[in-house]
Amino acid sequence: MLIVASPLIFALIKATQSSAQVTGPSLLPGLNVLANIRAAWEGAGLGHYMVNSAVVAVCVTVGKTVLSLLAALAFVYFRFPLKGLLFALVLFTLMLPTELLIVSLFDVVSGSLHWGNSYAAIIVPFIASATGVLLFRQHFMNIPASLSDAARIDGAGPLTFLGRILIPMSWNTIGALAVIQFVSAWDQYLWPLVIMQTDSKQVIQVGLSKLIDVEGQSNWGAVMAGAILAILPPVAVFTLLQEQFSKGFALGQDK
Repeated sequence: MLIVASPLIFALIKATQSSAQVTGPSLLPGLNVLANIRAAWEGAGLGHYMVNSAVVAVCVTVGKTVLSLLAALAFVYFRFPLKGLLFALVLFTLMLPTELLIVSLFDVVSGSLHWGNSYAAIIVPFIASATGVLLFRQHFMNIPASLSDAARIDGAGPLTFLGRILIPMSWNTIGALAVIQFVSAWDQYLWPLVIMQTDSKQVIQVGLSKLIDVEGQSNWGAVMAGAILAILPPVAVFTLLQEQFSKGFALGQDK
């Protein structure tokens, strides 16, 4: 546990030190924590970048959750041709990371859709989730089919069945997916760096690079403080949803 946490502990210590102390061998806490936080928050504008990342992460998380619920509903409770093949194709997309698709994605988003340098460019391409579809599909398959039959007899449509029965029984899975997708969206770096040309719309991971001086004169205490600030929202989300996160992957147990 200590080995895993050692990089974070090191960053916390260095975030309290002055520039001279950070480059030295000292591992004792310093007295410059407030100055370093102020330099990162105000000097580099990390507060604005964090707001941008929060907007993107929340939109991506909500969009992925809604689409994954609807897709899983279709794959479990609807009958249509080639359903198995289509689900296999959805899972195949897990093998296609953004880095592999970045050139074609840039052509579509910036060229065809004219979404370059907009929030839509870093939100819309990521609101589909094969992981979410898989999680909800496996969870729905563990729910007794008698509930679906009873709802159909009572005259409930698919969306009513989803909203009144499936979603209340799926909060653990929803929480688990929310943690995964929020952290993933918050950690976006390469795609926003490529598609965004305006600093006012940039995200926190790219904003952190503003703290690093290419000429080697960086205030490394402020850099460490900025890194600590950047991980606080994902840590807060995980802390709030850790119970749902743990139970959401226990697909075989009663939820």
